[in-house]
Amino acid sequence: MTKFQLLAATAVMLIPANVWAQEGAGGASTPAQEGGTTPVAVSPAATQTDATATTGQTGGIQDVIVTAQRQSEVLQNVPIAVTAFNAAALQAQQINTTSDLQLTLPNITFTKSNFTSSSSFNIRGIGDLCVGVTCDAATAVHVNDVPVIGSPIFQNEYHDLERVEVLRGPQGTLFGRNATGGVINFITAKADLSGIHASGDIEYGNYNSLRVKGMFNLPLTDTLGIRLAGYYLRRDGFTYNVFTDSRIDGRDQYDIRASIRWQPTPNTTLDIVGHYFKEDDDRSRIQKQLCHRDPTGVLGCLPDRLVPGETVNGNASFAATLTSSEFLRIATGSAANPNGLSPFALGSVYGPDTYSNFVNPTDLRTVNIDSLPRFRTDEKQVLFALNHDFGTISVKLDGGYTEGSTDSTVDYNLAVENAYATNPGLNAFNAVAGAGGLGPGYLAARNLFLPTGSTANVCQSLAEPTGTGVFGGNSICAPRSLDFDRSTGSGRQYHGEAIVSSDFDGSFNFLIGAGYLNYNVDENSYYVNSFALDYASALFGGGNGYSATPFFRNNSLNYRLRSYGIFGEVYFNLAENVKMTLGGRYNHDEKHIEARNTLLNGLVVPFNTANVYTAPAFANYDADPSRTGIQPLAINDVEFKRGTGRAVIDWQITPRNLLYASYSRGYKSGGVNPPVAPVFAVSPFFGPETVDAFEIGTKNTFLNGTLRLNLTGFYYRYKQLQLSRIVARTSVNDNVDATVYGLEAEAIVAPSRNLLANLNFSYLNTRVKNDKLLVNPQDPSGGRADAVIIKDLQNGNNCAVVSKAGVAAQSNGFVGAVNTALGLRAPTPVPGTNTTGAYSLCAVLTANSANPAAGVTVLQEGVAVNIRGNDLPQSPHFKFSAGLQYTIEAGDWNIVPRADLTYTGEYFGSIFNRNVNRIKGYEVVNAQVQLNAPDERFFVRAFVQNLTKNNAITGLYVTDQSSGLFTNAFTLEPRRYGVAAGFRF
Repeated sequence: MTKFQLLAATAVMLIPANVWAQEGAGGASTPAQEGGTTPVAVSPAATQTDATATTGQTGGIQDVIVTAQRQSEVLQNVPIAVTAFNAAALQAQQINTTSDLQLTLPNITFTKSNFTSSSSFNIRGIGDLCVGVTCDAATAVHVNDVPVIGSPIFQNEYHDLERVEVLRGPQGTLFGRNATGGVINFITAKADLSGIHASGDIEYGNYNSLRVKGMFNLPLTDTLGIRLAGYYLRRDGFTYNVFTDSRIDGRDQYDIRASIRWQPTPNTTLDIVGHYFKEDDDRSRIQKQLCHRDPTGVLGCLPDRLVPGETVNGNASFAATLTSSEFLRIATGSAANPNGLSPFALGSVYGPDTYSNFVNPTDLRTVNIDSLPRFRTDEKQVLFALNHDFGTISVKLDGGYTEGSTDSTVDYNLAVENAYATNPGLNAFNAVAGAGGLGPGYLAARNLFLPTGSTANVCQSLAEPTGTGVFGGNSICAPRSLDFDRSTGSGRQYHGEAIVSSDFDGSFNFLIGAGYLNYNVDENSYYVNSFALDYASALFGGGNGYSATPFFRNNSLNYRLRSYGIFGEVYFNLAENVKMTLGGRYNHDEKHIEARNTLLNGLVVPFNTANVYTAPAFANYDADPSRTGIQPLAINDVEFKRGTGRAVIDWQITPRNLLYASYSRGYKSGGVNPPVAPVFAVSPFFGPETVDAFEIGTKNTFLNGTLRLNLTGFYYRYKQLQLSRIVARTSVNDNVDATVYGLEAEAIVAPSRNLLANLNFSYLNTRVKNDKLLVNPQDPSGGRADAVIIKDLQNGNNCAVVSKAGVAAQSNGFVGAVNTALGLRAPTPVPGTNTTGAYSLCAVLTANSANPAAGVTVLQEGVAVNIRGNDLPQSPHFKFSAGLQYTIEAGDWNIVPRADLTYTGEYFGSIFNRNVNRIKGYEVVNAQVQLNAPDERFFVRAFVQNLTKNNAITGLYVTDQSSGLFTNAFTLEPRRYGVAAGFRF
């Protein structure tokens, strides 16, 4: 669909895309309470609470009561930008997940990311660009006003929700956790003491999808009631796997929730909500890998563009360089045996790579993989809220306990390697080591790798916590290497909060609160496994054992966050129609982290080792090279304290026109980078980030209540924005300054009680403000023609050699001379860049560059580039949505057709803003028609999502240089259609 077609469709359709709610003509119960089905309009940019709104008999839009500021207020009188959806709205707009939710929100994007439970919810250019266990979220997630960390809520489906609120802009003076971007607050439906209620629906669609939801509400007494709700979802995968002729990325998950409400007096209410969520299926964290294949293998993927159907050059991987004939000759050769172990190499970096025979489907929803995904997660949660109204003073106590774990595995390269049956090096090893020609140690390794005595089936390590892998009996066997990664994590948290607020008749009121959060991660690991790494581990064990660990593991053994905050606001009526709000917060965070990275660390442990990490040889393992002495773990403690606040002045010009201006300070604390080798200039810590946010807005109702128009403008000054990049197979974080500004316009038109149309539009401009030099891992040359990009045979990373005089011949001649001495080839042009590249050893080049006559400098990470003026990632300049709904009345029955269209403009998936990082704009069209019975006791609905079968990419993640710099892509869900039927009473 072209932009012209899109705009034309918008002009015809005017599809609504904001808040929808329903209430009976006589003020009947809300759908959130009774599972209502028919959507009717409410205001476009405000929080929806228990109260709902509907068009009046003459087509007017009634007011809505909201609690965006922790108190009941008329929707259009709230001086804050916030959007919300109640139960009917979620159903009407086909919002089942967070990916669906973000489509209808101005200046907001959402995408999955690379690791377990990882995602990016970007609000006004501020997203979760920090990667690591100690990173705080820019967008705080709350459930029933309680902040939750590390929850699989973005994998869960929505069910029996009273509403979902999305607050745009920094938060902290009203909520229990700081946030620079905003807050998503999921409010679950509570037990209703007014009577017995039940609802249920069943949906069947393509991909053999079955979704069942149900709710039962039972008052036990006049003061005590319970509510049970749950859902079950099962469907086949969205992605077809050529290798197995089957589908992957399916769903098999359920959630059960129980709510208890005790209301001993009209002024006292206690709500207790508990839920259990479980998923066990073949969900894939990655949709597709994209690459413009580098024929030289120096980079693996070229930095100019992404080409569907091309696969990374496997010779760029760490596993390939370590097991290459070139590196084995250099590392193990001697005067007596110049070739060393090179006859047993799995390949040559100058020869065909392991994917030379692989066919990669070009379709984004088709893969060819031999290592199937596995996804398991669960969460247990108990939350409470106690409210008591003393009259002019109200007190609320809330908090709860949450624990959960996630474990997922995917094919690391989304590709199938060449089989080993005819591999010359492995066959030579099988023959020589199998005959005892290399000694008993290598014979033992051969028996573990090739238990049948044939290279037609090889055994390799599973990703497991003892670090022994195949050498400890933890193995998997196949004709080829099964390259895969595994991401695991488990954690628990406690939270408690107390809020006291006033409701005085005079010109002054207040709200004050305090909260404490205790969050613990018991274990968080990321593994990468392959046969080549196991093989290298054994070869470098020298026949005495294996170099531990035989797979990559980034392990955070223990992370603790202790956080408390004191916050509050005061409200002054400066005049009858002018109000001043002043808010403040003091936040104190303490973080403790114990971590280590392990992969072939040169520590040789015996084959019979039960646990690598407790083996005697591992006592020499230094987890933190930045400190003197042997550190078995990198242990760091950091503390952050900060005061923030906000000020708002609002002028109620008329009862239907509001003008407001605000200033707020957003803040989130810094953290600790994982340990990397000291040769890389990476700080062990990253600083906190803050944002000064200025906003002006107006909320208006015109034409006898049939038109609402809300406008917002904002300007952010960002300090110390946290940005992630990969260094030496490890995600580390830097800080930069940025500016953000934009506009948001939201309108709703209800010319009659049956017709509703609305439209929203947003513009966003983001820029890195200060000079900041960072190395783009996709192009370590930094665009310099005199830079020679080096693929380090020893570590798999890229360094760069540059001429001090800026003369390309000098740097190329230097590398050529050193490589000749090493028996390696001279530099060769690297397509997609304006320079050359070569395989070599960065350490040897560095040592030789110390001679002043060399005239070159070796840069361990590469040539840094200035990112000043670049756009922030995940920040489209334009976004809009539109829609139309009409209710056709047929006696007591009605039919409601509805359509929704959203368009998200193009943006970048990386701070480096290269063409290879560009994400094209995309549109999504949803439609449905629903038949409602009298009193809406039951309904039948037909629906379609993503009508145009758009396979648009929503996010990108560039992998490490030692993996070949391929890009993991995350996409929209495909076209879905089906039918549903339900009831309520």
